[in-house]
Order: sequence, then structure tokens, then C-alpha cells
Amino acid sequence: MYPLLFRFLSRLPLPLLHGLGWLLGWLSFALSGRYRRTLFSHAEQAGFPRSVALASVAEAGKMVTELPRLWLGAPVHLEWEGRELIEQAIAEGNGVLFLTPHLGCFEVTAQLFAQHFGDRMPVTVLYRPARQPWLREIMEQARSRPGLLTAPTTLAGVKQLIKALKQRQGVGLLPDQVPPEGQGVWAPFFGRDAYTMTLSARLALTAGARVLLIWGERLSWGRGYRVRLRPFRPEAGGQLSSDPQEAAHQINLAMESLVRECPAQYLWSYERYKAPSGVSHAARLEAERTS
Repeated sequence: MYPLLFRFLSRLPLPLLHGLGWLLGWLSFALSGRYRRTLFSHAEQAGFPRSVALASVAEAGKMVTELPRLWLGAPVHLEWEGRELIEQAIAEGNGVLFLTPHLGCFEVTAQLFAQHFGDRMPVTVLYRPARQPWLREIMEQARSRPGLLTAPTTLAGVKQLIKALKQRQGVGLLPDQVPPEGQGVWAPFFGRDAYTMTLSARLALTAGARVLLIWGERLSWGRGYRVRLRPFRPEAGGQLSSDPQEAAHQINLAMESLVRECPAQYLWSYERYKAPSGVSHAARLEAERTS
């Protein structure tokens, strides 16, 4: 049943899907007190008013309902901003590490890159396999396209990413995703310590790749998406630190700068400040106390 519904939705126009997403987002907001508390708490922690948090409700719903079209449907309208940064990296013979937060539509960023640059620079995207077998099968099918490869969140997947960068290819990941215990450090994110992955900094330092910030803006009324690229200019010296905690802080600051461009499309309901399984009891209690 679910695969058939997914394929049916993939044939609908994007404006209609975004309209359904608007309804889904507000339904989730109305039915879940925990969702509302997390949403308001995280936006307030970052210094944004409730109006921004409320605007993000519909965007979170759109993120769900647009997936069938993006994975299995006809191409959607896509625009570039900053593609010259990629051209420059390719011309210089560098691998590229793309970093994006849970902002806008991060699914289209890899798709657009593969579509325009995949023949010259394939991109490998780190992903967490879906738990449901039917969804995992659709996900693997959808992301199997020319110039686009995937790597699971395992040791083998990390090795795949390192190899891709050393071969001067592209790699994409979300550095604001909470990593498993032992694979992160505590670093500030909008003024509050968050367990932050060290993988993004390790990849940048190990392979000597060029780091670019990227996010996909969802255009109004289902008109498509605009993929925006920014150079990564670390604070505190202009270079990425070799210290894991300082490097994580630098990357978090870069993610904050992207969120500030369009805070209404950030996924404020994401449990960014949770303590992952396996973290010390004291750290877990502190994270739960302040969440």
C-alpha cells in the first residue's frame, strides 16, 4: 500500500504537494505538544521570534510531501546561485566537501550537482538508511542516478567518503546531524552546546578538499528550488582548526550563517541538542534538563 501511495504522490504537481505539506505540517503542530515545545524552544534559543517558528511549520510538512516527486517524479524547476565556486574547484583539481544544515530542501542539492557536474565530478552523499524495508528500497532506487552515489553511516561509508575526496570527487553531508556516541564533541550551536560530529572536519583536513556551504531554498507556491552556494570561511584565523572541538565550533558557526539566510525553512523541530545513546549519564541528564 505505502509504495503505491508513494508512487501516486510522485505524479502530482509540486504546488499541490506543497499544499498537502502545509496541511501536514499544521496537523502535526496541532496534535503534538512535544513538537510545539521543541519548535519554539529551539527557535527561541537561536534568537528568532515565534513568527519564524510558526512559518517553519508548513516548511517542515513540505519537506515530507515533496520527497515522492523528487525521488520518483518528473524533474522540477531548479536554479543555481554560486555555481562558479564549483567550476573553480573543478578547474583547480580539488575534491569538494559540501556541507548543508537541515535547511530548506537538502535533497535537491545533490540532485542538481549530479545533473550538472556529475560527468566531471561524481558526488557521494552520506545517508542514514530508512528503517522500513519498502522505503529503503525506494530510497536506494531514487538515489541511484548518474553522477550520484550514496554512502551509509557506517565505517565502510566513511572510508567511501575519504576515498571519493582523495579521487577529487564531491562529498555531501549534514554536519548538524547528531552523531552516535564517540563520533562527536560538544560544541556551541546558537549559543548552546550540541553534540556535533567530527567527521566533517576530519574529511576536510584529511583529504585537503575545498569546503563549500550549500542549501536548497524552497521557492514559494511550488515554483521549484534555488540551490545556493557559499564559500566556507572559518572564523578564528580563516583556517579550519586541527583541534576537533574548535573545528566543530567553526563548522557550527558556518551552519548558523546559512540558517540566518532563511530561518523559516530550518527544521527547528529537529532534536539538535539531544544526547545520543551511550553518552555519559551526567551529559545525558544535562541535555534532557535543558531541552
